[in-house]
Amino acid sequence: MKIGVISDTHDNVAATAAAMDRFEREGVETVCHCGDFIAPPLVPFLDREGLEVHAVRGNNDGEREGLVDAFDALDGGTLHGRFAELTFDGRSFAILHGEQKPVIEALAATGEYDYVCHGHWHVREQRAVGDTIVVNPGAHFPTVPEDSRTVAVIETDGDTVVFHEIDGE
Repeated sequence: MKIGVISDTHDNVAATAAAMDRFEREGVETVCHCGDFIAPPLVPFLDREGLEVHAVRGNNDGEREGLVDAFDALDGGTLHGRFAELTFDGRSFAILHGEQKPVIEALAATGEYDYVCHGHWHVREQRAVGDTIVVNPGAHFPTVPEDSRTVAVIETDGDTVVFHEIDGE
């Protein structure tokens, strides 16, 4: 199974649409957004037929009721609050925005999750903490360096993580 991971879209509609196009081309079945949409008008750009979207709120996400309504309007979208524990294809995922690095480290160190996916730091990252893979997919904030304007695709069959560059300003 392929899971797309995206974060910190910061109202960047062009990058969000390009990321969703990439996920479709890669055969992604589920997308996890690690927060910082900013406002509800971005959410409809996550909607693709047959694609499940799970998301958590970030520190810059306002209009909480509007975000809930926007996700309720998606075909297969769920806004989980600030943290989500999810299982895909037998793999356990912790999804959070990740403003506090000690929280990310503690979740990874528990060994309870196969993957800890977070955003916030606007820098793509993949590293192992024991048997847990920590993934920050990158960001789409205007000041982010081009090499971190990425999304990640996790393939559970081989436990691989591949980053894909995304164009869109």
